Amino acid sequence: MTPLRASVSTSSTRRMTLGVLAAAGLSAALMAPTAHAQNALDNIMKAKEIKIAIPTDYPPYGFVGTDLKPQGLDVEMANYIGAKLGVKVELIPVTSANRIPYLQTQKADLVISTLGKNPEREKVIDFTAAYAPFFQAVFASKSLSIKSFADLTGKSVAVTRGAMEDQELAKVAPAGVDVKRFEDHAASISAFVSGQTQAIATSASTAGTIMVKNPNLATEYKLLLKDSPNFIGVAKGEDKLREKVNEIIAEAKKSGDIDKMSSKWLGRPAGDLPL
Repeated sequence: MTPLRASVSTSSTRRMTLGVLAAAGLSAALMAPTAHAQNALDNIMKAKEIKIAIPTDYPPYGFVGTDLKPQGLDVEMANYIGAKLGVKVELIPVTSANRIPYLQTQKADLVISTLGKNPEREKVIDFTAAYAPFFQAVFASKSLSIKSFADLTGKSVAVTRGAMEDQELAKVAPAGVDVKRFEDHAASISAFVSGQTQAIATSASTAGTIMVKNPNLATEYKLLLKDSPNFIGVAKGEDKLREKVNEIIAEAKKSGDIDKMSSKWLGRPAGDLPL
């Protein structure tokens, strides 16, 4: 009986060894993409090209000019970073809904697209220091009396699905508000301007554009949703790239370039921005 027990023991040991090796192999396979994903800066410098996601439907941060090329504060910042890195910039148009997935799936190295920082987003991506001021609010005609969020009851509000203002409006809007969500900023603006909605939840800069282009609407600021500066999104754990971009932002603040960009596109300097 002893030889038989020894044989069984040896067989069991072999199976256990193979199991450990298989588990180790699986673990290595799972870890491999993660390790590879942490080389973004090295890959950028090697390829001499960086892929940056930008908005093209959100003036003055990002929009298509009369020459059919992207322009705006975010676009200028993207090109600024590329110039400081000494690499070519591939601009990738994104919407509020797909900009973070583009970063997570490595379709973009950075997201410079009016991106606010919050705990939910910090769970899935990392952020650089802030590079531009930004705030969201509810805007409507002067003829419409809205002094509190309770006054929105029974009124329709346009908002872009997944955008910061959508998240903030959901926190404070009474149950009786008719929130109409659209897939991009252009559709939200169109709905408000055409009278499909009575109000719009958007950025102050976008509202300013609406006021200039449609003075007949007599649009004005009503309620503050959130005062939140813009940050640049980086894939989770890409510390080398994030730190390099932070160096560029810090130098741009010191030289006054950040204030110049903000004054050019938003009408006022950036001022103090959080790290």
